[in-house]
Parts: sequence; C-alpha cells; structure tokens
Amino acid sequence: MEQKTAGLKRGLSARHIRFMALGSAIGTGLFYGSASAIQMAGPAVLLAYLIGGAAVFMVMRALGEMAVHNPVSGSFGHYASQYLGPLSGFILGWTYAFEMIIVCLADVTAFGIYMGFWFPEVARWIWVLGIVLLIGGLNLCNVKVFGEMEFWLSLLKVGAIVAMILGGFGIMLFGIGSAGSDQAVGVSNLWAHGGFMPNGIGGLIASFAVVMFAFGGIEIIGITAGEAKDPRRVIPKAINAVPLRILLFYVLTLFVLMAIYPWQQIGTQGSPFVQIFDNLGIASAATILNIVVISAAVSAINSDIFGAGRMMYGLAQQGQAPKGFAQLSKQGVPWMTVVVMAAALLGGVLLNYLIPENVFLLIASIATFATVWVWLMILVTQVAMRRSMNAEQVAQLQFKVPFWPWAPAAAIVFMLFIFGVLGYFPQTQAALMVGAVWIVLLVIAYMLWVKPAAAQALEVDRTFSPTDH
Repeated sequence: MEQKTAGLKRGLSARHIRFMALGSAIGTGLFYGSASAIQMAGPAVLLAYLIGGAAVFMVMRALGEMAVHNPVSGSFGHYASQYLGPLSGFILGWTYAFEMIIVCLADVTAFGIYMGFWFPEVARWIWVLGIVLLIGGLNLCNVKVFGEMEFWLSLLKVGAIVAMILGGFGIMLFGIGSAGSDQAVGVSNLWAHGGFMPNGIGGLIASFAVVMFAFGGIEIIGITAGEAKDPRRVIPKAINAVPLRILLFYVLTLFVLMAIYPWQQIGTQGSPFVQIFDNLGIASAATILNIVVISAAVSAINSDIFGAGRMMYGLAQQGQAPKGFAQLSKQGVPWMTVVVMAAALLGGVLLNYLIPENVFLLIASIATFATVWVWLMILVTQVAMRRSMNAEQVAQLQFKVPFWPWAPAAAIVFMLFIFGVLGYFPQTQAALMVGAVWIVLLVIAYMLWVKPAAAQALEVDRTFSPTDH
C-alpha cells in the first residue's frame, strides 16, 4: 500500500482512529453539557440520547460507505463537491471547519471552568490562553505523535467513564458511600421527582439542541481516511464500533447519575461527574475526576484542531481555500491550518474575558447548528452518490448503508427537525440566525472568489491543452 496521499503521511492505525473519534465526541458534551440537557428533559433525556444516537449512526454509515469507496483527505467536503457540485463542497467543508472551531471554543471554555475548581482566584482566560498554545504546538508534530497522544488521553477518559459507571452501580446495588442522608438512591429516582418526563414532550424536544452537540465530532472518522494505514479495513471497524460505544457511555453514565441523585440537583455544582464523588465525601476522587475531565477537554480540542486542519487542507487542494493551507511541514502536517485554528481559538480567550457566564450555551447551540448541517449534507451527498451509480456499481460497494433507502431518509427528516428545534426555542434562536448568516456569507464568498478563480484556472488549462475538446 502507498505510504502517502497527496503529501499526507499514512500514520494512523485502527487504534488511533477509534480513540480519536471517541476523543472528539466524548468531551464537554458529556462532562459539562449533559447537565443542561438533564435540566431540560429530566430523566427522559435518556430517550433523547437513544434517538439522537440512532440518527448519528446512520450519518456515520453514510459517511463510511463513501469513505471506503474513495478514501481521501478532507473526505466529505470532497464527496459533496463530486456529487452535489463545488458550491456544496465549499459550504460543507468550511462549515465543518467552523463547527470544529466553535466546538473547540466550547471545550477551551470548559477547560477554564474546570481549572477554576482548583484555582478559583485565577482569571479563566489565562487558562484558555495556555491550553490554546500547548495544543497548537502538539498539532505541529508528526501525525503519529498526535494519534498516540490522542489514544492515551482518550483511554484515560474512557477508563474514568467506565469507573464512574461501575462506581455508580456499586452505590446503587451495595450502598457504598451515600449520596446524602435524606436521599433515596435507586432506579426509582428516574420517576419519583415529577415523573420520567417531568417537563413534558416540550422539555424532551428542547434537550435535543444539547444532545446533538454531544455527538458532534464523531465524523472525524471520515477525515482520517487520507491518513489511515489501511482505510478499507480500518474505517468500517471504527464506524461500527464507535457510535455504539459513545451511545452506551452517554446512556449508562446519565442513567447512573440520575439514579443516584434527583435529576433537579445534577449540575448545580459544576460538572455532574465531580459532583458525584464530591458529595460522596471522597475529596481526592473529585480531584482525580477533575484531572480526567481536563484531559477529556484537552483531547477533544486536540481532535478538533486536527479535523479542521485536514478539512482546510482538502479544501485548499481543490482550490476552495487559500493555497497556503495546502503547505506541509517536514512532518507531513498542514502547518498553516494549525496556526489559523490557534488564532481562531484566541477569540475564545477574548469571549471568556468579555462574557464568561453565558458563553457556553451560546457556543453549544451554534455548534449544534454547524454539526447538524454537516450531518445533513453527508446524508444528502450519500443519496446523490447512490443515485449516480448503476446497479452493478452499487453491488460492488464494500460497506453499504443499512436499510437503504428508508433509514437515510428518516435520518434526513430528523436533522431537519433539529433545525426546527433550534428555531423554536428562544435560547437557541440566535444559533439558527448565526448559522443562516454563515451559510449566506459562504455563498457570497464562493461567488466572489472561488468561482471566478476556478473559471480562470479552467481557461488556463484550455490554453495549454488546445487538443482537448
């Protein structure tokens, strides 16, 4: 097998890719965002995660079908250009980069909040600045170094979640420790405080804005196709394993949390995870867990900078981003994109300085818009690819979408429904407006710069190859 794809080194193994996807998706959404989803939906948030998880699995299978058929860097941006046209590829690629920047902003903000657990007197923006500089430096290393670090950070995080789930079951089944003298511990907590759906169907629907944010980043599996050692074997394995694991972690973790505590109390003191061990009176466990949630945020930031950088690299190769983004360092890393991402994150430093209180929900809902837009475009691109193929070509696909065409159609309808959710609830309407403005700006940018440049390049090609018709 070839060792390079257009200059990128194939240094990522199955282990790296699997843990990168876990690292990207299991971050702030679980450790910090899950509390606000619980406040909206109560115990019924478990249903929201199950439904959202099923839709995301379909997105991943659609992406997998395309990535195995044609493993390239900047994958789904490339596929959208191929099957829906260059404007769609341009919008999808840049929206994904935008999503990664926004998710990173949420993660660096959460990192600042977690550090406040130990150092309440230090201004949050100082921590945010430090982490941006550290991760920027790491992403300039060889892709194998990056993959290895991501593996260990994610492993720490996954280990902590498993320990937390087992510890929670220990408290429920054997009464290890006590969550407080006047509280019952057990499954009955799921319906004892106003019922399973205390805020009605409206609360359940509202929680989707945060729930879908939690799954954001999982599509990085597709981005790794250009640097995977054996993409046709590795990517299907990762796609089948990762969404299920993420869903299991989210559902089991929140189930345990809400069985130990009445749902109204979760998240009232920072991260719900730290709260569990803090209330058990195990002070060192809260510290250990804080180290874990910090490593979770760091690994998510790390994955997101990687994902956005590789997408911008793919866009630059197609003439849809500045040429400088396609420049590789000696390590085979598109260094310019890392610098751009770090600069964008410095905006997060400013946001944390100006509006430290409300920054998380706003960022999370804007990220939800960008994430769901990317997923919707992946689903639509896969449908377009299938429609461009004859029966023989479809039969040769090695990793087909299950339940075609009904499951992808249902997932597309669900993504449109999420846009409706963002537009309906006042606290997330700003996200929809920001998203709509973003798409309009991209269309204008494409018409003004990218399209004329492409037409000019085509003209030059024709001039130099007069025999072509």
